[in-house]
Amino acid sequence: MTTATEPPLLFTPLRLRELTVRNRMWVSPMCQYSVAERDGVPTDWHLVHLGGRAAGGFGLVMTEGTAVTPDGRISPQDTGLWNDAQAEAWARVVAFVHRQGAAAGIQLAHAGRKASTFAMALKRDGTIPAADGGWTPVGPSPIAYPGLDVPHELTHDGIAAVVAAFGAAAARADRAGFDLLELHGAHGYLIHQFLSPLSNFRTDGYGGSFDNRTRFLREVVAAVRASWPEGKPLSVRFSGSEWAAGGWTLEETGELARRLGPLGVDLVDVSSGGVVAPQERVTVGPGYQVGFAREVRKLSGLPTAAVGMITEPAHAEDILVEGSADVVLFGRVALREPAWPLRAAAELGVPRDAAPYPTQYLKGAWPRSGPVRERRNADR
Repeated sequence: MTTATEPPLLFTPLRLRELTVRNRMWVSPMCQYSVAERDGVPTDWHLVHLGGRAAGGFGLVMTEGTAVTPDGRISPQDTGLWNDAQAEAWARVVAFVHRQGAAAGIQLAHAGRKASTFAMALKRDGTIPAADGGWTPVGPSPIAYPGLDVPHELTHDGIAAVVAAFGAAAARADRAGFDLLELHGAHGYLIHQFLSPLSNFRTDGYGGSFDNRTRFLREVVAAVRASWPEGKPLSVRFSGSEWAAGGWTLEETGELARRLGPLGVDLVDVSSGGVVAPQERVTVGPGYQVGFAREVRKLSGLPTAAVGMITEPAHAEDILVEGSADVVLFGRVALREPAWPLRAAAELGVPRDAAPYPTQYLKGAWPRSGPVRERRNADR
């Protein structure tokens, strides 16, 4: 039986393949729109942003969605990994993250029909015109995302080129030293666009049936696994629900995740929405997506990561204790509190010498606020 002296599950290591991550509190991918030179090369901002969260005690920090091709960027200010100069810049970030005791993850992405949009800080809608540095987006079908330009439909050669670009980016991610690689298959970007009947109207081998709509992702997984070392884990982020009638379903997410396990996927990161966002009817609240992670975990047999308005340590711990997920990802709260895990350690009664403090921060350590919470599930 579990005793009250054992550490909270949030502070227990997680092993995936040959990677051991020091705890279950990970930083979610979040766009920074901070590449002023528009060349996809990460900057000092990315070093400080990701490095600060590593110093703050998170077990793994994930990059923003990093484009595998120039036309796969959401905005011109996004990071990329389609050339070696970008890989060299990422290597500097990864090295600093490692020196803080954290693991480094990279999310590889292609925005598809949601590409060539204005950076969030510009507060402008629509597709950026070519005259202003934009480009024509591509997608599975010539169906526009609401408010954006109609994309060019990818040909079979175009699909093959994108698949190859994911594989090449994975090889560069390995050379840069990343420990975990995630494929962005959620939020209405290209992989998700192929999965969803709301954005994929193809009648060839990449559209229609479940097997056909999932073919693109399966090909990407195969290409990435061929370039990504056997000992390093691979994750996929899904939208477990599209919050819209007739779209990709939670049951499909679970079934696809089950099939991806034997292909080399080790973790499923479960979010929601994004493919037709203006038409989605989302029920929002603390932990509103946790049920999706729990169901995918049950259907697929794979470890899952939960995300979505999880801001309090006790809530995050309960998610792990009840078996809804194996990892908790933190987004906006990690922007507000770069050292959130250190507050969590105090609130959950973790001794100071067992909390992930950099020595430079020990003088500001939180006072211990209470005993370790008793676990309710004795089998974990």
